Amino acid sequence: MTDLYVNPTGKLEGVVKAPPSKSYTIRAIVASLLSEGISKIRDPLFSLDTSACIKISEKLGAQIDRKDWGLKVTGCGRKLKNPGSVLDTENSGTTIRIITGVASLIEGEVTLTGDESIQKRPIGELLDALSQLGVAVSSRGGFPPIKVSGPLLGGVCSIRGDISSQFISSLLMSAPYAHENVLIELSTPLKSRPYVDLTLSVLEKFKIRVENEDYVKFFIRHGQVYEACDYTVEGDYSSGAFLIAGAALSNSDVTVLNLYKDSKQADKAIIDILRKMGAKVDVSEDRVRIQGTGNLSGITMDLSDSPDLVPICAVLGALSEGRTVIENVGHARLKECDRIHAMAVELSKMGADITEKSDGLVIKGGNLKGGAIIESWNDHRIVMSMAVAGLFANGPTTIKDVEVVAVTFPDFIDVMNTLGAGFNGKPDKSGDN
Repeated sequence: MTDLYVNPTGKLEGVVKAPPSKSYTIRAIVASLLSEGISKIRDPLFSLDTSACIKISEKLGAQIDRKDWGLKVTGCGRKLKNPGSVLDTENSGTTIRIITGVASLIEGEVTLTGDESIQKRPIGELLDALSQLGVAVSSRGGFPPIKVSGPLLGGVCSIRGDISSQFISSLLMSAPYAHENVLIELSTPLKSRPYVDLTLSVLEKFKIRVENEDYVKFFIRHGQVYEACDYTVEGDYSSGAFLIAGAALSNSDVTVLNLYKDSKQADKAIIDILRKMGAKVDVSEDRVRIQGTGNLSGITMDLSDSPDLVPICAVLGALSEGRTVIENVGHARLKECDRIHAMAVELSKMGADITEKSDGLVIKGGNLKGGAIIESWNDHRIVMSMAVAGLFANGPTTIKDVEVVAVTFPDFIDVMNTLGAGFNGKPDKSGDN
C-alpha cells in the first residue's frame, strides 16, 4: 500500500476537469444492459467501481467494448443470462444494490457478494421489498452475500425511504421488466432524493416512464422496453467537491470544468454550502469558478440529501471560523465505512475540536496541526477529504493506503497537483505554510 505525503500549501490555481459521474455512469451501464440494441455511453468514468459494474453486466449478457469516446454497449433487453457463478461487486455499493434488482429478472438463482466493506453494508430492506414482489431471497442476516431467485412478478411493495436511495433506484430500474405493474410505496420520508431524481432522468433517457406521486409512491407499468440510446455522462459534483473545497480554503483562483449548472446531482449542494460559508463561487453552464481567500465561517448544514459530502464538509468546518454543525446524516454511517466516526477520529488526530453525534458532527473551527498519520478506512472520500485538510495543516501529513481513491477518482492526485497541491512529495519538516 502507498502512503500519500501532503505538505501545506497556501494557494491553488488553474483550470481542471471534474471526473465523470460515477452515479450516472453505473446507471447508464445498467440501462444499456437492459436495452435492446446498441447504446453509446460517452465520457464515462473509468474507475474501480464502474469496472465492477462493467464486468458484471458482461456476465449478465451485455457485450461492452471500450472506445476512445467511451463505451459501446450491446444490450440484451429482457433476455438476461444467468451467470452461473458468484457476481462479485468488489467495493461498489451502488453496483451491488442496483444489480440485486436486475438479478431478480433472471430465471434461477443468482448469488451476489462484494469485499469486506460491502459485506458490512445492510441490504435487507431491498431484499424484503423484492420478496414482496414475488422474488425468492436469502442473505446473511440482511447483509451480503445474498441469493436472489426470479422472476420479478410485480405488485405492490413497501420500503423505507430513509435507509438508502439506492434501494429505491434498484427497484425503479428493474420494475419495467416485471411480469405485472409495480407500485413502490415509501413507508418513511425519502432521504437523498436527488439520487432518485438522477435515476429517473436516466430512465427517461432510455424511454422508461415512471409515475411519481410526490416521492411517496412510484408506479411503473410493465411491458415497457429500455431503448438503446446515445448517452453522455456529465461531470461528478461528488468528486468535484474536493477540488472546489480546496480552492475555497486557500488563496486561489480555480475553475473546474464539466460541472453543469442544471445538474440533478445531490452533491451540487456544495456550491450553496460554500456560499453560505462566505466563499465566492460562480457557476456557469458547464463550469464552476472559485476565487478563494480561505476566510470561511461555520454554519449549520443539513446533509440528509448529500451524505457523501459529510467528509469534506467536516474538513471545511474544522478550518472555518466559529461553529459548524452537520446534521441529519445518520445514514452516512452505512457507507464504505462509518463516515461520521471516521472523520471524528481522523480530524481529532490533527487537533480539531470535533464532537460526534448520532446523526452528525459538531465542529469548532480553528487550526489543524501537522504530523498526523491518517488511516484510509478503505474509503476513497475519507482519503480525499483528509488530503485537502493536510494542505492547510501546520506541517506535513501522512495518509495511508491512498490507492483507494481509484474507486471514484483515479486521477485525484494528478489533478490536485495540476492546481499546485504538491502531493506525494517528501514530507517538509519545516512546517511552513
